[in-house]
This record gives sequence, C-alpha cells and structure tokens, in this order.
Amino acid sequence: MLTAILEQIRALVARGEVRVSLHGYEELAADNVPVRDIIDGLTAAEALEVYPNYPKGPCVLVLEQDESNRPIHVVWGIPAGQDSPAVVVTAYRPDPARWDETWRRRRK
Repeated sequence: MLTAILEQIRALVARGEVRVSLHGYEELAADNVPVRDIIDGLTAAEALEVYPNYPKGPCVLVLEQDESNRPIHVVWGIPAGQDSPAVVVTAYRPDPARWDETWRRRRK
C-alpha cells in the first residue's frame, strides 16, 4: 500500500499533473523550501506512512532530500474520488525533537 500510492503520485507528477495546496505553499515558504526541490526529490522519495482513508483522499508521507541533501517531509495526496492531480498537502523540514536521527520514525 505504501508504494502503490507513491507510484501513482510519481506517475501523475511525471505527466505534469501536480498541484500544491495553499497550506503546502505556506509551509514550503516558512521553511524556505523551493517547490522544485520537492518535485525533483520525488523520484528518490521514501514512503514512511500511508493514510489510505484520509477524508480528502489517500495520502502518503514521504522523506525526500533537497539539493543540499537536507531532509524534507512531504505529504502527497490524490483528491477523494478522483484519479488526478497529485497534491502537495504539506511539506516541512522535520523537527529533530519529534523525529529520530534518520527522519523516518517519530520519537515517543
């Protein structure tokens, strides 16, 4: 399930079927992350968590790297009841107080 949603999102982005939510833009701007970094980073993204029953549509939290190899968490989704576009729901630099040193697991 993790990789199925991610592969569907990668295919949509490859076709240029991508949108960034207002919240996504706000979070990217707050952390000074260019949209291009998350689009380019999707190819090597690693799925961390999947939310198949999210009310607005299935989503996946991925770990990406920017061009300086710094971590970025991105929640990519697909609108409920639709096949397109891929949507950047949110994106942020992970907080080391909330995530382990690999950026893959939440701290307890």
